[in-house]
Amino acid sequence: MTANSEQIKSQVKEYWNEETCGTWASGKEKFTREYFEEIEKDRYEVSPEIKAFADFDSYKGKKLLEVGIGAGTDFLQWVRGGAVAYGIDLTEEAVRHIKHRLTLYNLNAEQIIVADCENLPFDDDFFDIVYSFGVIHHTPDTEKAMHEIIRVCRPGGRCKVMIYHRHSILTYLFWVRHALLKLRPWKSLSWVLYHHMESIGTKAYTKNEALKMLDGQPVENIRIKPVLTYYDKLGRFGKFPQICAKALAVLLGGDNAGWFLTIEFDKKKHQHSS
Repeated sequence: MTANSEQIKSQVKEYWNEETCGTWASGKEKFTREYFEEIEKDRYEVSPEIKAFADFDSYKGKKLLEVGIGAGTDFLQWVRGGAVAYGIDLTEEAVRHIKHRLTLYNLNAEQIIVADCENLPFDDDFFDIVYSFGVIHHTPDTEKAMHEIIRVCRPGGRCKVMIYHRHSILTYLFWVRHALLKLRPWKSLSWVLYHHMESIGTKAYTKNEALKMLDGQPVENIRIKPVLTYYDKLGRFGKFPQICAKALAVLLGGDNAGWFLTIEFDKKKHQHSS
């Protein structure tokens, strides 16, 4: 890793340690039941597509790794669904969140630790399913993180990953705000996201770029799908901006202009020579 990559990763960690993803949805006292319930309610009201993509209840008894647990809302669903759940996050604050959360609901997970998604501290072929929603586009070497996810998944296992989609309505609107209206229209979509979307260094990908990350990897049954989100629809804004966003979505092909790029695939089973 270059010195610059180490610096970016340090800044990313500092950003998410300051405010764990999703916690801005609650004004209740930290780590109380009300606090966690507000966070959960907001997450699935804003992003109902998560439940359909994750399919939390279909992995009872299976060994699961969530890469990037954040406030632990999805992780909690895996545990409730009966998965043998392991979770990692770059930040200590995220680990504190999920440990408090599990204790509050009298639930148990197999292991929750601070770790780096580019260097997962698990053996090859260890998990039945590896899940990561909206995380690895924040790390400097996203391709390495994807390969690590594949490495720790067992042959015949499944991986479910969401990364940001560059050709999305939200990206275009960010470009208007941070490039066009700032009189620097030569700045790229990637530059705008890198400097202005959440933590420094955030990236977004096209479908072809996501597919290229899987080149040469032992995977099959690849499904890559953009999803039009609440954020593309300007859900937190007034009626007129929402009407404009809806018209733009029609022009750009609906889900094809969505901010979430969901990636699902199976790891190939070992081929035994005769």
